[in-house]
Amino acid sequence: MHRYRSHTCGALRASDVGTTARLSGWCHRIRDHGGVLFIDLRDHYGLMQVVVDPDSPAFKLAETVRAEWVIRVDGRVRLRPAGTENPELPTGQVEVYATEIEVLGAAAELPLPVFGDVEYPEETRLRYRFLDLRREKLHKNIMTRGAIIDAMRRRMKGQGFFEFQTPILTASSPEGARDFLVPSRLHPGKFYALPQAPQQYKQLIMMSGFDRYFQIAPCFRDEDPRADRLPGEFYQLDLEMSFVEQEDVFAAVEPVITGVFEEFADGKPVTKNWPRIPYAVSMQKYGTDKPDLRNPIEMQDVSEHFRGSGFKVFARLLEAEQNRVWAIPGPTGGSRAFCDRMNSWAQGEGQPGLGYIMWREGGEGAGPIANNIGPERTAAIRDQLGLKEGDAAFFVAGDPAKFVKFAGAARTKVGEELNLVDHDRFELAWIVDFPFYEWSEDEKKIDFSHNPFSMPQGGLDALNGQDPLTIKAFQYDIACNGYEIASGGIRNHRPEAMVKAFELAGYDEQEVVERFGGLYRAFQYGAPPHGGMAAGVDRIVMLLCGTTNLREISIFPMNQQALDLLMGAPNEASPKQLRELHIRTNIQEK
Repeated sequence: MHRYRSHTCGALRASDVGTTARLSGWCHRIRDHGGVLFIDLRDHYGLMQVVVDPDSPAFKLAETVRAEWVIRVDGRVRLRPAGTENPELPTGQVEVYATEIEVLGAAAELPLPVFGDVEYPEETRLRYRFLDLRREKLHKNIMTRGAIIDAMRRRMKGQGFFEFQTPILTASSPEGARDFLVPSRLHPGKFYALPQAPQQYKQLIMMSGFDRYFQIAPCFRDEDPRADRLPGEFYQLDLEMSFVEQEDVFAAVEPVITGVFEEFADGKPVTKNWPRIPYAVSMQKYGTDKPDLRNPIEMQDVSEHFRGSGFKVFARLLEAEQNRVWAIPGPTGGSRAFCDRMNSWAQGEGQPGLGYIMWREGGEGAGPIANNIGPERTAAIRDQLGLKEGDAAFFVAGDPAKFVKFAGAARTKVGEELNLVDHDRFELAWIVDFPFYEWSEDEKKIDFSHNPFSMPQGGLDALNGQDPLTIKAFQYDIACNGYEIASGGIRNHRPEAMVKAFELAGYDEQEVVERFGGLYRAFQYGAPPHGGMAAGVDRIVMLLCGTTNLREISIFPMNQQALDLLMGAPNEASPKQLRELHIRTNIQEK
């Protein structure tokens, strides 16, 4: 018999009754029933009930074992007594009567329990992550993550993509975040950068004559952490294709993502035919470029109903050309209590309030706004929004560029509070036609709004003859349930167009050559039209595991302060290491 086990803890069934088995695992839970000990023995594969009574030669040792001790058990497989079976467990019909126990690894007093799903402080969970990972839910999430990545690989290869690995030590790239820099020992004073994404390399793969590339790529960005964005590193399903237009990318990617969601959605509906929503429409209807389409609320522009009206606050605002009034419908929200609650919420968000109209029995509008604009305008707003008695509408006014984020948050709040959101489904959509440039208020200049390597719609002609802030890009995202889960674009593969695009963002040709020399040179020697995208593996897994925190689906994450509490990173380098790297630290006192 094998030194440690003849079976795993999840393998034994009724067909094994009467045989001798050897199991090894962790003591998940120990129960004393009147002198008879029951040990739930756990390994990666499952749980097995082990019984030890005073007649067993193993009893004396069994009395000393505690939770999370690692033991080996030899014993006979027998049926559980009638009425004690556990239909929740695959092994629930049988138990092992222990005849011999060996302690393989004793455990100290536990800083957090493994049995049960008790909430514990994140700091404790991350410091003792190896214990946290033994817990059933987290262990299952990590295994689900691996299965989802396997499914992505399988589907990508089925679409004719080939997997490549791109370098980790590379040059700095403007992906919109800070780089992690790695000092070079061999080249004093110079630094590598960890890749924020394999963007240039995957384009160079297309320049090299390979047609369809993908990889599960590690990416590194020195960003402030959030619940839906891990500090330091994350993984993406990265892909690129040659001789394609936007529709070709959509046709290749949509079945992959849909298929992965359907495989792991646990029966929840998944969008079959993804809608295409232009960025401007998404911002106006949903107040975000990553809309949660499970929420049926769509905002509308109702400015004309307030222009010249008796509600002077809005009427005066509308005298400025850029200002608008948007309405957020609130089906079933037509109670004073709910409207007051939304108004208080808005004030808590730093707003002066949230204007509203309620439609009472008979369809009459009520509230300060309705009283000021009169019944005719109130009825026109109700008709435009498709509302009825018992409903409400909330209003935001001013420059949409300034209030759009709040409007989107208000739409989300109304939908959640009124239970309009169907949480048991996955709603996927393409967001298209992103603006190529945006105005940077901090730097007082035009900057790229998304990926700087995307093709502007209209190409070089648009760059030469159009107001830069009106140019759209062949740039697209995938949104799912309020999260951006993928982003991509058709690439700007013409060197003269690339130089012009960067020139409008404040980079001259020499800077382009210095920073993107490999790509720039490759474009000089026959560049195929190409495009692709990258899907966030971590966010997809997070959604499919039903959590809103990426730490619940990542095996060894950092905390919110970008600290690895388990390994103690980052830590100080020794004087010898710093000398070898020609570096001297200069830490500013706080």
